[in-house]
Amino acid sequence: MESVAQKKKFDVDLLHGPILKSMLIFAVPLFFSGVFQQLYNTMDTVIIGHTLGDEALAAMGAAAAIYDLLIGFALGIGNGLGIVTARSFGNGDLDHLKRSVAAALLIGLGTTVVMTVAARFIVYPLLEILNTPAEIIEQSYAYISTITLFIGVMFAYNLCAGFLRAIGNSVMPLVFLVLSSVLNIVLDLVFIRQVGMGVQGAAMATVIAQGVSVIACLVYIWKKADILIPQKKHFVWDKELYLEMLAQGLSMALMSAIVYAGTAILQVGINGLGYLVIAGHVAARKLFMFLMMPYMAISRTISTFVAQNYGAGQMGRIRKAVKYAYLCGAVLTAVITLFTIPLAPLMVRLLSGSTEAVVIENGALYLRVVAPCLMILALLNPSRFGLQCIGNKILPTISSVIELVGKYLFVVLLIPRFQYMAVIFCEPVIWFFMDIELLWAFWRNPLVRAGKEEEKTI
Repeated sequence: MESVAQKKKFDVDLLHGPILKSMLIFAVPLFFSGVFQQLYNTMDTVIIGHTLGDEALAAMGAAAAIYDLLIGFALGIGNGLGIVTARSFGNGDLDHLKRSVAAALLIGLGTTVVMTVAARFIVYPLLEILNTPAEIIEQSYAYISTITLFIGVMFAYNLCAGFLRAIGNSVMPLVFLVLSSVLNIVLDLVFIRQVGMGVQGAAMATVIAQGVSVIACLVYIWKKADILIPQKKHFVWDKELYLEMLAQGLSMALMSAIVYAGTAILQVGINGLGYLVIAGHVAARKLFMFLMMPYMAISRTISTFVAQNYGAGQMGRIRKAVKYAYLCGAVLTAVITLFTIPLAPLMVRLLSGSTEAVVIENGALYLRVVAPCLMILALLNPSRFGLQCIGNKILPTISSVIELVGKYLFVVLLIPRFQYMAVIFCEPVIWFFMDIELLWAFWRNPLVRAGKEEEKTI
């Protein structure tokens, strides 16, 4: 067995030493990566809202659910494949690590082809099924069809960044994102304001900027992280490895797809409330995604931490890391709630560029209600990713089914009666029920319980 013996400048050791310190060091670049990733779409929102108005902003928002569904499925597969690579790194098997990278590349290529072809046939019918208003459906299609044509670019970046995170490097993906985010802003201004391409220009700017990230990431791996470069011998068929990677990748993809399918169903209810409500919700959701960034950084840190330490057989460290994730989430929720409640109207107005009272008031109300409920997510995501990374593929998926069914019930039963108030409370209520299932599943898992004595010695 070829051993993993090298440690590069930006690699964080998640297998030894103080747990919280290493988690925070690893999470900080992930947080800023998430922020710059979100800037892709947010700058689209700001520039479109200020340049093209509420109708164009609503058109992009109406397509968001489909974008999230298709991209979420592809990225779910990428994240699942990265878990296997992180486990190989954790147990010190370099040969298995390279074979997992080779398998991930082949599976990723196949996934990209299937997703790109499928998107050509289902995007417009989905916009119609989602009750997209007639006055914005063509703009929505122009935006989402351009994005989905280049699914492979976004998948490639996340797969490469996932490989780097699997070996403990969360810094360089951030560097590449900063570069491409700046490029994205410049291209947004050129394509939308100068060339006059409308919402389709925002889509093209996003694709080109992320393509730059892919190239930069590949060059870095080639020159500085050759531990991740497989050779011809690593592409041989290994039934057990491919089945494990497919199972891990597809389970996370299915989980993501179910979550985003629920979001698409919820979009049906939102689209029926009129384009001004849609515009306010779009602005609020963009801001909400920024609030989510530190929580997602913690969750992705837990994913890599658990996968590596599971490969190394260190369940005590896993238990302690998940508890630290809960604690960090509690602190974050308190801070975020304190500044969101007074500043929500200003944030919505600045981001949307709208002067309509409906847009600003609905967006601000959404943020004020959801901000304190982020504590529910602070418990939910570490438990879900922790389960996934120790090999439990069923129970995390069940939590996604709970979310899907819950959103369907809200759309059918509550949104027609309570309008946008039901939209606001939909996700926090569903998160609560998901928490019950996931917390029970994680802490009652035999492997997690077996690490209780080891945890006491750490």
